[in-house]
Amino acid sequence: MKNLWSDRDARAFVRRYARDGINRDLALRVYTTRLLGVDPRLVLHGGGNTSVKTTATDLNSDPVDVLCVKGSGWDMGDIEPAGLPAVRLDALRELEALEALSDEDMVNAQRRNLLDSKAPNPSVETLLHAFMPHKFVDHTHSTAVLALTDQSDGAAICRDVYGDRVAMVPYIMPGFALAKSCASYQRENPDVEGLILLKHGIFTFGDTAEEAYGRMIDLVSLAEWRLREGRKEQVFVPAKTKVTRAPRVSEIAPRLRGMLAMGGQDEPTRFVMTFRTSAAIRNFVDGGELSRYARQGPVTPDHAIRIKPKPVVLSRPGKFDLEGFFKSATRAIDKYKTDYAAYFERNNTDANDPKTQLDPVPRILLVPGFGFFAVGSSAKAADQAADLYENNVAVITAAEGIGRFRSITDHDMFEIEYWSLEQAKLGNAKEAALARQVVAITGAGGAIGQATARAFRTAGADVALLDLDEGQVSGLAAELGGLAIACDVTDDKSVSRAFAAIADRFGGIDILVSNAGAAWQGKIGEVDDKTLRDSFELNFFAHQRVAKAAVEIMRAQGTGGVLLFNTSKQAVNPGKNFGPYGLPKAATLFLSRQYALDYGADGIRSNAVNADRIRSGLLTDDMVKLRSKARGLSEQDYMSGNLLGREVLASDVAQAFVDLAKSEKTTAAVLTVDGGNIEAALR
Repeated sequence: MKNLWSDRDARAFVRRYARDGINRDLALRVYTTRLLGVDPRLVLHGGGNTSVKTTATDLNSDPVDVLCVKGSGWDMGDIEPAGLPAVRLDALRELEALEALSDEDMVNAQRRNLLDSKAPNPSVETLLHAFMPHKFVDHTHSTAVLALTDQSDGAAICRDVYGDRVAMVPYIMPGFALAKSCASYQRENPDVEGLILLKHGIFTFGDTAEEAYGRMIDLVSLAEWRLREGRKEQVFVPAKTKVTRAPRVSEIAPRLRGMLAMGGQDEPTRFVMTFRTSAAIRNFVDGGELSRYARQGPVTPDHAIRIKPKPVVLSRPGKFDLEGFFKSATRAIDKYKTDYAAYFERNNTDANDPKTQLDPVPRILLVPGFGFFAVGSSAKAADQAADLYENNVAVITAAEGIGRFRSITDHDMFEIEYWSLEQAKLGNAKEAALARQVVAITGAGGAIGQATARAFRTAGADVALLDLDEGQVSGLAAELGGLAIACDVTDDKSVSRAFAAIADRFGGIDILVSNAGAAWQGKIGEVDDKTLRDSFELNFFAHQRVAKAAVEIMRAQGTGGVLLFNTSKQAVNPGKNFGPYGLPKAATLFLSRQYALDYGADGIRSNAVNADRIRSGLLTDDMVKLRSKARGLSEQDYMSGNLLGREVLASDVAQAFVDLAKSEKTTAAVLTVDGGNIEAALR
């Protein structure tokens, strides 16, 4: 590893935070914490923690010794001083005299001694930091160090590598007992530079931020050196299987996603998936002993919280026998769920602290000849699971390169997965109404499309934004954590590619908002055929094209779905010289009802929204001026010329789409969003 410490950068951090009244110790703590946190070989998704012992002032302006330690919910890679809450140090150190301390009492003691009651919860390893005598303490889950310790003889390997530079601590679940044990090992070895926590990670410490950080880099570099020495030429011997042409990700993802859903078609609890592959991943999943090394357990205990203790191993898919693959996958996933229930029953033995079983759905699906799928309650959660499992692939590969990977015990995995303090990290708040669902929006670059994307994201859905110009939606997609796709909805191949991309990224689709459109004008008896055909191509056939693609995925998933069409008041109340636009819109309204009729038995709902006078790409500001002038009205009077006397906004249309998506027993409906226009009201 490269030591990234820079005197210049360190001084810049001190100057920057001094303006906010932050002392030098905490500024340097932020600096080196970020240096550690940006390296995925050391820290991933909130893992690891750091601390500094310094002084602060209390409400009486009296100086007090404090431990500033990483707070829950903060990521080391972009931490700020607020992410290192100050806790009264003396009060924490007094706890070491206790024989035992429950996790709940430990958390209460830490919160009770915060200088700021509004600060985040201090790390669950706060006491370990407090019990160390050093000013700066760093903790990471180094990939290289884990590869050394995750062996049956991990302690011997580490002794050979480090000698007396570190003390080695046997695996103990994080909490008070681990903190006391580490303090004891450090006192017995006062000159060590760090602690190796077997099958867990590494701590380093020092009198300065630079020293603690430098020791981390040095000790991890030694582990990397050992992993290169004597590494097997071929870590995994490929399985002897018949190589067949592999299918596309989009051909198998929706069916797999449907297999993972719980609760049936009426009230499914869905999951979002993402796919990963690379040369390293293929080398891993194609190994003949995949089930042995992959199903040992996670490389460090806290990974079990996000990826469960073990993955499910599927068969190798062949493009020309997909049904055989899906039947095998169904059996494997069903067995996984049965095995998980047995694992829970086997370990849920504490009558004084009975647990409630979590869902039995695997979070990692290993597919030989392919890669792996990661699963989560959202795209973000799936991405985090994927990142963690890529880390598992790296650690297990390195461990197998010098020996045999060995994880913690079955019971230790259970203790971590069902640890109340770790469960709290994931949050127990009620999920948003459309959480776990994926929505695709066409014409997403326009005013209604953008408003709809924001509304669905607020409601909890992951969003795919389709537009003819990807640049129109790339910024919004980044803001919403969604997917931007260039798609010409009038072209079959473009639509096919777009929906394949959605399946690749999210595993499938649950909601389609078919919104793309444009307004052609002209007297119907005088308009040329091309104008009319162009309008039908975009304002009718494009809706059919994307709906057909969405329904194919929805039916593969078997969990229902929602089609939402942007029709227009023109569908029922044609405007003069607006026939080229209104005619295909009327057809699209009935298209919506036809889908409701034909696919209701599949749990697929289909509804339409009729909007009028919405400032957008169809009704531009220039067009508003022309229309209002032609009618002898002000722009305000023209736009609010409805029963309510209020202008209707793109956000109002967006909310109508969201409301229809939430209305689980509404289909074949048309919702009018026009402020009140009797002529456009349905009979």
